[in-house]
Amino acid sequence: MATKAAHKRLAKEYATLAANPVEYITAHPSESNILEWHYILTGPPNTPYHNGQYWGTLTFPSDYPFAPPAIRMHTPSGRFRCSERLCLSISDFHPKSFNPAWEVSTILLGVLSFMTSEEMTTGSVSATEAQRKEFAARTRWWNSTGGGSTNRTLSGQAQTQGSNSRGFGAIKAGDGGKRFREQWAEEDAANWKWIEENRIDPQTGQSLVTKPASHCAPETTAALRQRASTGQAGLGAAVVGGGQAARQAGHGWLGRNWGKVLAGVIFIYVVAARLLNDVKS
Repeated sequence: MATKAAHKRLAKEYATLAANPVEYITAHPSESNILEWHYILTGPPNTPYHNGQYWGTLTFPSDYPFAPPAIRMHTPSGRFRCSERLCLSISDFHPKSFNPAWEVSTILLGVLSFMTSEEMTTGSVSATEAQRKEFAARTRWWNSTGGGSTNRTLSGQAQTQGSNSRGFGAIKAGDGGKRFREQWAEEDAANWKWIEENRIDPQTGQSLVTKPASHCAPETTAALRQRASTGQAGLGAAVVGGGQAARQAGHGWLGRNWGKVLAGVIFIYVVAARLLNDVKS
């Protein structure tokens, strides 16, 4: 239970955040416990986390601000281990280095700054930029479906058989997005609207939109098969073969047999000339 001083301080900080929002940061205390705060960091531009929705918690001690909170991030990011305490100078790993003048906004700005760096600590992980971008693109799906553990389906979609309850990256949330929805009702509604509009499978996070198949002419398909089978060394021969097939398909019988036609015309001309000479003689 929070002391009166801690309760007063946290209530004041919440009012300050509400009146003066900090860019890329949203946070509020739990209705049932002012010592438990939920935050969302929005990935800033020019980072692999751009537009990602990263949900986490701050668990404050009863004697805050004389001791720091435990800091966790629940959404997979490719930067932190999910729901594991982070060892930062502003977290409960280092109580002696915590400054009572620091506020919730200061703490979360520190988390965002550390997230966009490459410094390693307890609770952090390594990943490529491409992997982090992929995580960022799926954060809204992950938060609102509990990593794919939801039973909810889209309009007109049948229930997926053998759904991926482990979620993206084999990270199991398991609550179907219930806890996120309890703390972030408006954000959850916006996430589901995005999921619906983009036809994202709630169980897998994959797009349900089927890309149109490519309809190639038989001659072109044959040329592509030839190129694939011959490999890089036979690339020129495959292209030539494909060009010949395309030209043959584009011309009529006369175009394909012009040599024979020309030879026939010459033959008839020669025969006719000889007959005329015989008649004259």
